[in-house]
Amino acid sequence: MPLTLDTYRLLGRSGLRVSPLALGTATFGTEWGWGAEQDDARKLFDAYVERGGNFIDTANTYTNGSSERMLGEFVRDQRESLVLATKYTTLRRPGDPNSGGAHRKSLFASVEASLRRLNTDHIDLLFLHVWDFTTPVEEILRGMDDLVRQGKILYVAMSNAPAWEISRMQAIADLRGWTPLIALQIEYSLINRAGERDLIPMARAMGLGVTPYSPLGGGVLSGKYSRADLTATSADSAQGNRKSFNAGLGLVTERTLAVADVVREVAAELERTPAQVALAWTLRNPGVTAPVIGARTPEQLVGNLGALEVHFTADQLSRLDQVSAIDLGYPHDLLAGDHIRTVVSGDLKIETRP
Repeated sequence: MPLTLDTYRLLGRSGLRVSPLALGTATFGTEWGWGAEQDDARKLFDAYVERGGNFIDTANTYTNGSSERMLGEFVRDQRESLVLATKYTTLRRPGDPNSGGAHRKSLFASVEASLRRLNTDHIDLLFLHVWDFTTPVEEILRGMDDLVRQGKILYVAMSNAPAWEISRMQAIADLRGWTPLIALQIEYSLINRAGERDLIPMARAMGLGVTPYSPLGGGVLSGKYSRADLTATSADSAQGNRKSFNAGLGLVTERTLAVADVVREVAAELERTPAQVALAWTLRNPGVTAPVIGARTPEQLVGNLGALEVHFTADQLSRLDQVSAIDLGYPHDLLAGDHIRTVVSGDLKIETRP
């Protein structure tokens, strides 16, 4: 049966129910040179919620705070029905070293500011946005736990951090009785499957639901780029156009365009859009709970929601997997070899967990 936005899933090792696609709101506001004005952002929000969606993703510095401010108004009459996720660690005031980072001062100040902008007394899910490589993990975990005990946040999560640090944090939280992590947000798509090396397996083992961002690879998988974009440079991003910005970041390469070609082929066979195919592929990963989708128009959003109804043939999945495959690297490639399995297990047939 096809999924729907109200086919709710449990988020990680928790009882929190969330939609299988989260609404990303980095496009709420035009301060970054693209995105939706308030009236258009409201239409996006309404289109998602009216279809049963309940999982809203933002961050303290998305569109310089406009994203949270808009959501504070949009959620006013239905706050308890929604799962609001926001993030901290990105610099809030240039020149102030303590207005960013993962440390306790940044955490508490950022949460208070987010609560005011979101016009709420609690945040359902708080992500550490970007790992800073300086703050002790005990400081982060204890700070998050204190805010949970105060009722200002309900659940805590990680984003853009090394797998070994996250697994260490989860072990410490369990041992000390602090609030455990329940989610992990990473970049993951057909053009960036690096999370399959360690992050996604770690999340499954540690009880974290994965909420991938950029599941369309910066728009590459939606079919908006061509070989002509291969000549774009980072200087082109000065135009204030997101397409030129992403091209300038190096998201458009021969490899990524080759992946997009196969996505288009499969989409034509299924009579679906390339974006729906790319999103549906991400949803098939058993470690993924809810990809985060963004849009600039309600039509674009509703089109992307069609990914919930996509069903692949075995051949189509094989083609998508083959064109996007990555080397897992050491030690994964070594341990997957027949020789190593023979050395460890001999001729025994041992069933492994998926």
